Amino acid sequence: MRNFLFISMIFMALASALVSGVRTLKAAGEKPTQVRIGAVRVADVINSTVAEFVVAQVDSANRAGRNAFLLELDTPGGLDSAMRSIIQALLGSDIPTIVYVYPDGARAASAGALITLAADFAAMAPGTNIGAAHPVAIGIGGEQNEIMLSKVTEDAVAYARSIAQQRGRNAELAELMVRDSLSLAAEDAVRRQVVDLLATDEASLLKTIDGAEYRREDKTLILHSADAELIFVEMNWRQKILNVISQPNIAYMLLMLGMLGIFFEISQPGVILPGAIGAIALLLAFFAFQTLPVNYVGVLFIILALVLFILEVKVVSYGMLTIGGIVSMTLGSLMLIEQPEPFLRISWMVIAGTVTVVSGLFMVVLFCVVRTQRRRFFSGAEGMVGEQGEAVTDIHQDGKVFVHGEYWQAYSTAPVARGEKIEVVCVGSNMRLEVKKATST
Repeated sequence: MRNFLFISMIFMALASALVSGVRTLKAAGEKPTQVRIGAVRVADVINSTVAEFVVAQVDSANRAGRNAFLLELDTPGGLDSAMRSIIQALLGSDIPTIVYVYPDGARAASAGALITLAADFAAMAPGTNIGAAHPVAIGIGGEQNEIMLSKVTEDAVAYARSIAQQRGRNAELAELMVRDSLSLAAEDAVRRQVVDLLATDEASLLKTIDGAEYRREDKTLILHSADAELIFVEMNWRQKILNVISQPNIAYMLLMLGMLGIFFEISQPGVILPGAIGAIALLLAFFAFQTLPVNYVGVLFIILALVLFILEVKVVSYGMLTIGGIVSMTLGSLMLIEQPEPFLRISWMVIAGTVTVVSGLFMVVLFCVVRTQRRRFFSGAEGMVGEQGEAVTDIHQDGKVFVHGEYWQAYSTAPVARGEKIEVVCVGSNMRLEVKKATST
């Protein structure tokens, strides 16, 4: 019995050792967990479509359990609302966030400067710059505009200081970027603690910040980024299309195309295709205007131009309505987007070319419509007016004529003798012609 127990204990010990050895060998054969960082590139104006894309990718990186999120940035600035959406996503991220102003020659200007300040780790490539974040106002001028701009500036200053203080960066320089449009080269931004480091490329950036600390609430955590796999995500086709049409020049041309299509459909009912294209273009233009600082007085001027062009078809104005339409279209185009920043403004060349082309097309269409309306009818009841024929019988209250190869019942206000040449005055009820003696030529 004792021997049996002893042998059993030996077998159990051997089995335990064997299992432990297998686990050790298996663990030794496994690869270490791969560090993965979600990443996106933004080399565009910060608008609502770009903001939607970046916010969605920050959320996706968090849900996928990425080790960090990297935003490579090259932007001249953008809309305040879009900027704040991105900043809120960066500040609310559970995983560490990195903003890298890249490649060489890139910039993080205006809204891009504050987005860079909001990251856990802010880096810049050599030859880049950051700053010039002073807000601009649109709309009415004079004292009221100055007061409004002052309020907007103070709000932006407080926002920039708050972000810089939360991330442990130079709050005084962040304020100067907003208040005085201060702009710094990459080396100066690092030296004056606006950003954290200078990195020549992505590999250098990830190697430098490996092991760096960041905070979440009251905890200090460590970032692991050495040999990380960067998982870049691009916009889908829907976002790319919306981003393109949100550009001011594209939105403006869509508006003008829509106006031209609607005008053509109204002036020539039943064609259908121009009206359909015009309606689609208008809807796309109005979507784009939601993402742009549009002055809707400019939109009303352009609509007024369309109304004047349509009235030209109905009212004899000897071209005055057309001239008024061209003037109204030009004024509306000039004030449609009032924005000092060139990337949010319609190009003067685009305005001049579009107004010239659209006005020319309007005038060509108007000429064709008016010429068609004045042209003599060649078919139907209207086509009979002015036709000449011969009286088959004496005609007064009743009679018969031969016109256009056919016999017609006819009447006349003045008696017409049989065999005389007649001319059709109009087609009456029951297809009965009113005629008169033909004028001798």
